[in-house]
Amino acid sequence: MKILDKSEFPSLRKAKFIERLNRFVGLIEIDGNITKCHIADTGRLKEILTKGREILVIKNKAENKTNYKLISAKMEEGYILLNTSFHSKIAEKIIEKGYLGFKPQKIKKEVLYQDSRIDFLIDDNFYIEVKGCNLKKGKLCLFPDAPTLRGAKHIKHLIDLKNKGYEAGIMIIAFRDCEEFLPNYETDIEFSKYFLKALEVGVKFLGYKVRFDEEFNIVLNGSLNLSEEIWSLQKKFSS
Repeated sequence: MKILDKSEFPSLRKAKFIERLNRFVGLIEIDGNITKCHIADTGRLKEILTKGREILVIKNKAENKTNYKLISAKMEEGYILLNTSFHSKIAEKIIEKGYLGFKPQKIKKEVLYQDSRIDFLIDDNFYIEVKGCNLKKGKLCLFPDAPTLRGAKHIKHLIDLKNKGYEAGIMIIAFRDCEEFLPNYETDIEFSKYFLKALEVGVKFLGYKVRFDEEFNIVLNGSLNLSEEIWSLQKKFSS
């Protein structure tokens, strides 16, 4: 099922990744020239952004500080999305098309709550925070791949909202071909503890896999289940 049309990714061009200069800028080779590209995903991406990796980029406007923006990288399962600016669009389409189990009457985006913005409020009662996942280990997709104080704060807010009587959900969108999800406790124990606490109080886990098809539409690639390891983590953190 198509989630996002290929028109969202106009004039994709192949390039090779050279190195990451900082969180937001990388060096690439394109048409025999070395230039800079913008990296929207601030995760570490160490197993993805390796020297010589084939990537797909889009030309930036002349006034931008970098000449290109990174869209995708080629992995063993094919091209995967690496641009976080599309996460909200993908999540909104998943919600609109009824993959939550119902088609909502009203969708609000970037809803202010305390000192944060929650990604979506559905029908004035259902808060959803979205996280994109690109780290794969074996059959598992893991989030985060770098410590995220902001991510932990968002989960705390969902717990608070659930305790106040609202519905709440954590939507994990996996861009890799994995089978199950697990919070990355080895990298961010704080986020992982709040994730588990959220499940305990009834915050819903909403897991989806997406991929590029042959024409570079984003399509749904099945549901993403929680790993059974989650229960051993709960015992570990509660002991």
